[in-house]
Amino acid sequence: MRRTLRARSLRVAAGLLAAGVAMSACSSSSSKGGSSSGGVPGADALTNAKGVVNLTFWHSMQGTNQTAVTAIVNAFNAKYQGKIHVTDSFQGSYDDAIAKYKTAVSSHSTPSIMQIYDVGTRFMVDSKQTVPIADLAAKDGYSLSDLQPNISNYFTVGGKLQSMPFNSSAPLLYINAEAFKKAGLDPTNPPKTLADLADDAKKLTVKDSSGKTTQYGFGAADYGWFVEQLAAESGALYCDNGNGRTAAATKLNITSGAALTYTNWWSDLVKGGYALNTGRPTPDAQAAFKAGKVAMNLESTGVLGGYVDAGAKSASPFTVATAPFPKISASDSGGPVVGGASLWIDRVGHSDAEVRASWEFAKFAASAQQQAGWHEATGYFPVSISALQDPTDVAYRKAHPQFQTAIDELQATQPTPATAGCLLGVMPQARADLEQAMLNVATTSTSADSALSDASSKISKLISDYNSAVSG
Repeated sequence: MRRTLRARSLRVAAGLLAAGVAMSACSSSSSKGGSSSGGVPGADALTNAKGVVNLTFWHSMQGTNQTAVTAIVNAFNAKYQGKIHVTDSFQGSYDDAIAKYKTAVSSHSTPSIMQIYDVGTRFMVDSKQTVPIADLAAKDGYSLSDLQPNISNYFTVGGKLQSMPFNSSAPLLYINAEAFKKAGLDPTNPPKTLADLADDAKKLTVKDSSGKTTQYGFGAADYGWFVEQLAAESGALYCDNGNGRTAAATKLNITSGAALTYTNWWSDLVKGGYALNTGRPTPDAQAAFKAGKVAMNLESTGVLGGYVDAGAKSASPFTVATAPFPKISASDSGGPVVGGASLWIDRVGHSDAEVRASWEFAKFAASAQQQAGWHEATGYFPVSISALQDPTDVAYRKAHPQFQTAIDELQATQPTPATAGCLLGVMPQARADLEQAMLNVATTSTSADSALSDASSKISKLISDYNSAVSG
């Protein structure tokens, strides 16, 4: 999952979204002329619908990914011509989109289908605006067994799959293969732990005759998502109460373990001159890798297509190699938490026919054929198991082995509470506070213990306010 920096807007959104949960939970008026809540409509709701059922689809895909989304929408509209028509609408970044969704809840103008990023899951469940995918599937006797189990694991809350997985990602280590070879390293034998990565970063850092660094060994955004991944890989829960899945989480576990280890590790590399600090915005770190300023980068699978293209078109062309996300210890037996986003079907304020038509679109977008094309176009791995047997996808992965890494990483991961990820209604704001703490450690004399303790206190207050709004 990627994001741009919006520190102030996230802070403001924390209060708005928390307050909005309590309000939206009791919202029941309809502005779209149909059933406003409750019940799972049957297939006859769509069969008996008069005329074309029009759907609005809000998403946050840009550039190449937006083109791929539009291709799926166009294919669906062609298949259901005269019966269903989907209009897709870009709503800005993931953070922007969820804030707009809250406003739409207040004005009873939510879209038919909404793409929400992974960490928005708790809020979406608490808002009580949507119908669980599991309920629609049960109504039809539709099997969800083709969905990748680790992906379903994340979006399952209260024993039910709440949303349809769509653009799923995992974190990877990206490598400039030519830089590796020039430094006497083997890109086919990448670093497997943070300690290994630090050792290689020192060997990959290059300075010119004046002492100016022309290539940093490592560079990545100041991103809390990486800490969450390391915790899951070590088998630790990132938040309490079963990662927020047995009961509402009340705190994050960030004063020790993965958070403390990664904060100190990253700070040491930055202060030692072996890592380029581009701050919190992920596009800045991505640009540095694309330009060859850093030899190794941590990022989502969702940038793989763009990285491969950028490497080939660079002023000094390079091959992009991929490797599994490093672990704290080689003995860590856990795996990464999926990122990306899923599709939520709105119920409150939407007709039975709309809900059923949205269900058809969700199934279509997650189908093997569409997911195979989506995988090849974007780098997001297919949420469909059978998509991996699609001949075109098999051939594509054979020609582009970088795309196989995330699939192997995902399939090697056992679904557990740790790898399911932490459910938290204010996760975006919690990440922002953690990231600021890590940045303070890397750029000032502040100790990691002190910075993380302060961040933990701030985050606990955010969580408490949110939980009070929900329970109230």
